[in-house]
Order: sequence, then structure tokens, then C-alpha cells
Amino acid sequence: MALLWKPPTEVSKAEERILAKCKKSKLFVFLRRHRHELFDESFQRELASMYPERARGKEPVPPALLAMVTLLQAALGISDEEAVEYAALERRWQMLLDCLDDEDAPFSQGSLFNFRQRLIGADLDRRLLERTVELARRTKAFGARALRAAFDASPLFGAGRVEDTFNLIGHAAREVLSSVAKRLDVTLAEAATRAGIPLLNGTSLKAALDVDWDDAAAKKAALERLLQQVRALEAFVERELSAETQRPPLSTQLATLRQVVGQDIEPDPEGSGVRLKDGVAKERRISVRDGQMRHGRKSKTSRVDGYKRHIALDLDDKLILAVAVTPANRPEAEATDDLLADVRRHGDTVEELHIDRGYLPAPAIATERAAGVRIRCKPFPLRNAGRFTKADFALDLLAQRITCPEGQSVPLQLGHVARFPSIVCAACPSRSRCTTAAKAGRSLSIHAAEPLLLELRQARAEPAGRAALRERTFVEHGLAAVSRSQGRKARYLGVRKNLFDVRRHAAVANLHTAARAA
Repeated sequence: MALLWKPPTEVSKAEERILAKCKKSKLFVFLRRHRHELFDESFQRELASMYPERARGKEPVPPALLAMVTLLQAALGISDEEAVEYAALERRWQMLLDCLDDEDAPFSQGSLFNFRQRLIGADLDRRLLERTVELARRTKAFGARALRAAFDASPLFGAGRVEDTFNLIGHAAREVLSSVAKRLDVTLAEAATRAGIPLLNGTSLKAALDVDWDDAAAKKAALERLLQQVRALEAFVERELSAETQRPPLSTQLATLRQVVGQDIEPDPEGSGVRLKDGVAKERRISVRDGQMRHGRKSKTSRVDGYKRHIALDLDDKLILAVAVTPANRPEAEATDDLLADVRRHGDTVEELHIDRGYLPAPAIATERAAGVRIRCKPFPLRNAGRFTKADFALDLLAQRITCPEGQSVPLQLGHVARFPSIVCAACPSRSRCTTAAKAGRSLSIHAAEPLLLELRQARAEPAGRAALRERTFVEHGLAAVSRSQGRKARYLGVRKNLFDVRRHAAVANLHTAARAA
């Protein structure tokens, strides 16, 4: 089994001198005084289980030490290479890693990379976050109690390059061509000539196409020229490297090329050839390098190319209990199950959930409410330009009827639109105060979670309800803490690696919270 890390618990005189200078670095002080609790023997054995038994050979670096490095990296936002330098040169790091005055770092870039891969593979980055919660609660002397949790999300821009259709196709084709050149042991230029795709010989695809991009006919001709050469490349690969096409990386690269061509191209209904599709496909791939990035929106005017990071915060301890990452085009509700599952791993009884409206459609929210969990959420605003809003109508959810201010009633069904007959609305004395429809009667959208929305509106109408809604600001502060250390742009490619990154930054945020309270 991999070595357990056994740094001394007692602070040495040399370390005391370092700690005395850490007046604005409470995190280092807290970690030095509590590292033996954060990485206790039980957690160290969990980490050690990631490594196979070794009969002989060099022992791996203790994984708990590498976990400490992982946290320090997140705290300072540095790379693996920089982490090795810090461990060799920075005395605060050396103090925490128990290598004061050593000339070399106690780990290498390779061991750190390998540790990170193993941590993700074993899903122990989740445990690293949980350990910071357990340590913070123990040092703050909190006991078991009913939990009030809050959810929120923010954009995380992807690390992959976002490209338009032409450059996506060109980039994907160049990846295929690069593998072809390696297999045939020729230069990229020679491979391009042999494969019939000379457009990739230059440094810029669009420069090689050399057309007036404002001319629709020229742009269409350029697209057809590019696709003709892409087809030639595919045919060449199938002919010359047929066996290789069934194995990575070529199989993956060919699949990516076909994906980016298929998502944006369609036959031209107004003539021969093809054209770019109107609109954007729902799951459109936007980056060759990161296939999980997606277009999303924070608002009507703010686009996000990448992901959303979600956190669940304990409103009383101000600790981050769980995190999730989803592609930017996915609704917040899709993160709800993962957040709730991880929150419950802490063993608390959930009493209240403070959520953004984006999480409301999640089936789990209805399940929690039915189980007695109080849902706190700002309800959707009711707007109708000075006319009657839904609040002016009487909803009888038991009888499944909705009644207008003039006493007219129609059936309602959750998740559907309730419509009043046009003949009834035409003769109504309050028509001008109700609808602007020229021929149709008034219609109202009945949300699938309408019973909950009614409760939320009633709660917001009361001072205590409005005060409870304001408590969500704490989860915004928690999200801001993660954003400050992680930044707005992802460090890694793909959902899973970025989930690891959000987890370690959330762990650092928890350690900062604990250090301030210590």
C-alpha cells in the first residue's frame, strides 16, 4: 500500500517563525495547525487505496501530501510546474509539506498529474471537499442539526477554442490529417497533398479559401469546396488506413469531423449543393478540443461558451457542501439531483432549500416539498402591462378550476394553458383591463409547479418571507469565493475534470471560512 504521510503534529520553532509572518495568510496557519485532522489516518487510507500494492520498486509519494499540494494549487491558481517550484523555494509550502530546507520538491509533475487522474477516477475529489466540511464543523464545534441549504450557479467559460462552422470543420480535419501524417511518416503538407485537401496546407483555412465572406454565393461556393476536400480526406483515410480508423485517436477524430459537418450543414432546398443550417442545433458542438462545451446564456444579452458551475451552501455554517458542473446550455434543474445527493452524504436532515427559479422544474424539488422540506424561492414576476395578472384570478387547485375577476370559470390543468372562450371575453365589461387579443379570449399559463408558486408568492407578500429570501445572498457570496480563486475560465477540458477543479476550489473556500472563524 502507498505510504501514509506522517508529518509532525507539534509546531517547530522554525515553523513558529514562519507562522508569525503569516498575518495575512490565515489559510496557511490553519492548514499547518490542522493538517493532521484534515488528513487523518482514515482519509489517508482512502487515498492510499487508489494505488496498487507494490512488491518492490520506488514507493509513490504519499497521496495525502499530493492532496495538500492540490489544495495549495487551487488557493494560488498555479500549474503543476509552478507547484514543484513553490515546493522547492517557498517556505510556507515547505512548512505545510514537511520539507523545510530541502533542496528539491518532495514530488514531481508526473506524480502530481498521476495523483489527479487517480483522484478523479476514484471520485475521491468529492471526499476531499467533504473532509473540509467535516474539519470546519469540528473546529467551529457545530453539531448535528436541521440543514438549510441554498443552491446557485455561475458561468464557467470553457478552455477549448470556440470556432465558427468553417474553422470547426477545418480544425477537425486538421486533427485527422495530423494523425494520417504520423501514421504515414510524412509531413503535414505532403499528407494534405496526398489526401486531396490542400486547403489545410496554409496556416489559415479562410485565407486559403480567399473569398468575399459578405458575398453569399461566394461563401456557399467556399463551403462546397471545403466539403469536397473533406470527403476526399475521408476516402483517403478509409483506403490507406482502414484498420487505424477503428482505433483511437483516428476513430475519435473522424467521429468529431463527421459531427461538426453534420450539425451545421444541410442540402440547399433552393438549388443544388449544400448550405449552412439556419439557427443553432440544440446540442451543437462549439469546440474541437472540448466536445462537451456548449453555447448557453446567463441572460438575453450575455452568452456563455462552456459550462455552468453549481454549488450547494449551508446557510448557517456558510460552508459549501456540494458542487456540480453542467454544459452551459443545460437548465439549472439538471444539477439538482447531484447536488441533493451530495448534500445528504453529510448526514444532515434537510429542512429548507433556498433555490434560484432555474431549479424549480426539477422533479426532485417537488419530491422534497412533498416530504416536508420548505422551499424558498423568488417567484416568477406577474406582468401584464397594467392589466389583470394571474394574481387577480382565483385558482382552485382542488376543483381544478380558474375564475376570472368577473366570475367566469374554466378548467385548469397543471403544466397547460387555461383559455377563456372568446365569446365570453368579447362581452366582458373588463375586457380592456384583461387582454389585448383581438379575437381570442384571455389565456393563462399554468405552471407544472403552480401550487408551489402560489405558496412562494404568499410568502413573499409577508415581511418574514421576504427576509428569508434575502438569505440567499450567502450562497452568492460562496459562489463568488469559488469564482475568485478559480476565475471565470475553466482550466480543464470536459465536465468531469472541471468538476474536480470546482470541488477543490470549493474545498479551499471552506478552509478560508474555517480559518476566519478559528
